[in-house]
Amino acid sequence: MNWWFETEHLVEDADGTRSPFRYYFAQREAVESVIWLHAVRKVRDKHDLMRFDASGAVSASMFDEDWPRYMVKMATGAGKTKVISLLVAWSFFHKLYEPDSELARNFLLIAPNIIVLDRLRHDFEGLRTFFNDPILPDNGYEGRNWRDDFQLTLHIQDDVRVVRDTGNIFLTNIHRVYLGDMREPSLEDDDLRDYFLAPFGPKPVGKATDSRADLGEIVREIDELAVFNDEAHHIHDPRMAWFKSIQDIHHRMLQKDTRLALQVDVTATPKHNNGAIFVQTVSDYPLVEAIHQNVVKHPILPDAASRARLQEQKSALFTERYADYLQLGVEEWRKSYKEHEALGKKAVLFVMVDDTRNCDEVGEHLQKLAPELQDAVLVIHTKNNGEISEAASGKNKEELELLRKQANEIDSLTSPYKAIVSVMMLKEGWDVRNVTTIVGLRAYVAVANILPEQTLGRGLRRMYFGTDIPETVSVMGTPAFMEFVESIQSEGVQLEYRPMGSGAGRPDSLVVEVDSQNKDKNLGELDIAIPRLTRRFNREYKNLDTLDPASFGNPRIPLKPFTPEETREIVFKTMLDAEVHHTIQLDSGGSMDHRPVVGFFARQLLKELRLVGGYDVLYPKVREFMARHLFTGAPRTSTIRWCCAISPNPKPARYYSTPSRKPSMPSRYKVQAPLVLRITSAYGIPDPFVPRTGRTWRPGNPSSARLSVSLMPAVSS
Repeated sequence: MNWWFETEHLVEDADGTRSPFRYYFAQREAVESVIWLHAVRKVRDKHDLMRFDASGAVSASMFDEDWPRYMVKMATGAGKTKVISLLVAWSFFHKLYEPDSELARNFLLIAPNIIVLDRLRHDFEGLRTFFNDPILPDNGYEGRNWRDDFQLTLHIQDDVRVVRDTGNIFLTNIHRVYLGDMREPSLEDDDLRDYFLAPFGPKPVGKATDSRADLGEIVREIDELAVFNDEAHHIHDPRMAWFKSIQDIHHRMLQKDTRLALQVDVTATPKHNNGAIFVQTVSDYPLVEAIHQNVVKHPILPDAASRARLQEQKSALFTERYADYLQLGVEEWRKSYKEHEALGKKAVLFVMVDDTRNCDEVGEHLQKLAPELQDAVLVIHTKNNGEISEAASGKNKEELELLRKQANEIDSLTSPYKAIVSVMMLKEGWDVRNVTTIVGLRAYVAVANILPEQTLGRGLRRMYFGTDIPETVSVMGTPAFMEFVESIQSEGVQLEYRPMGSGAGRPDSLVVEVDSQNKDKNLGELDIAIPRLTRRFNREYKNLDTLDPASFGNPRIPLKPFTPEETREIVFKTMLDAEVHHTIQLDSGGSMDHRPVVGFFARQLLKELRLVGGYDVLYPKVREFMARHLFTGAPRTSTIRWCCAISPNPKPARYYSTPSRKPSMPSRYKVQAPLVLRITSAYGIPDPFVPRTGRTWRPGNPSSARLSVSLMPAVSS
């Protein structure tokens, strides 16, 4: 935690400058609360957690689980995903470094629907969140090789190839965790909300006979596991299949004399239907604090005079009935659009209607009302009574997937859309940042199971980072909608009211521009010369994918021999100044994985080139260069191929542990699949050794001490 919260971190911005990075206080509070309770106060069940109830109103009957479970309440836009990634890293290293640790290096990260899954996939794919944020300490920090030891494999949905002993993240919809038959949502359903929002995902394409495995079965076979639930207000009811699935995993582990290590739930609204907060809540960062600290936008509502001008007309046409509300929304959006356009951002208008039949009508009306919205309105809604009203002929699955993609990318300047009209609740997962105006033309009731925080959450995420300047989102709508939104004041949120409409300005921002139209001003004389500072070096960015290690034309270096004693000390040196970065000491039976070595040099290159991203692209390039183009006089099987090659074997790692295929080699020289170990005559071993072939390597071989590490110093030299 000292590395995360007490160490200064600099991150490179898009313009090449470097700015300080600090986690929000709410993120630190959530992480420290969970770690303090679990690691310091040894909370292991509900009875331990009840000791910290100061109210005296919590009883054991309010808990439905028998394993450690912590609920983290964080306002929308406060960075729940970063909290998850920090706690994953903590659990991983605690299990790796602490003797008798009860935590886990396998993680089940569950999303409630495909919208949330898409967001998590973007953050965790390639493990980018762990390397882009200062989560992993530098190697050598406090005597540990943190980055080298962080060996996690990401599995998404049922695409599980190799479950590694070093650690795994299973990222999935809750549907994949269920056992038994569960009907998939279909485009033939009368209501497509399940297709977009329910806890399901695309149907697995694999068959029972292919290499894919059932995720629900895999997570129930693992000996150590921690569960993280995003948008966890979905599991408040123990009768729900989501809770029962986690409970079943715990019961399966109890049969193997283990238990679920940890469950961490994150949500902005951990509340039961009756409004009571979940008793497992250990950290509470409410919306009122997030607004006050400028972590999210400030919601602005029209004042009494502005609302008095809004009249619901008597008309059978939806757009005529709510013409005043739509007009006000467009006027406010125009102001914010002009304001943010000068800063290189695009403001988005979000309109929520009450029925699918009115979506297209509102979309067409907006294009007539505002010429700048012509062909720039994205309509997303469900179908009822068997009809899809997005188009007369209906939309196929590919078109609906495109709609979801367009909604997620609407923030981008390359997206042609500036407004969204929807009847879907969009309660969570749709995490765009550029919504500046919300128009609500539907009423929410208690049975809709949606809270005002969730409605406002669609427009609360900040557009600009690294500044404390307040940002605002204008919220307006029908009296019933406004009454619903204003009910959030019971949570302590103070809403601000301002004049809106034509003639009303936006006092929160001041944009200064050159008055180039004034003929009385000589702009040349008024010009202020700003010195242009040049860098000591310039970077020419190229596509890393185009790098071809075979075309470098570098001189090759000979392999350097080492004694068996020398091979047990691996010294990592920086490439430019040859300074010792860190050292790894191996015991007599230890082995060195190739990935930390390749990863070390890949990260060194990124650091020297001042590149923020691209690790996932550069890593295989470095691996290929080291394996095929770095050394001279390479033997016939490439001396370091064992260090850098991946076996084509698709079987899981446990494939080699079956009695019928147990490799005939000493246990301390066990090679984990899918790595292929090739040792050549350069070190006195006559033939390549490949575990899958069943060849036997004699333990009496005099070069046995070099098996695991003899080639590694040659790589690092």
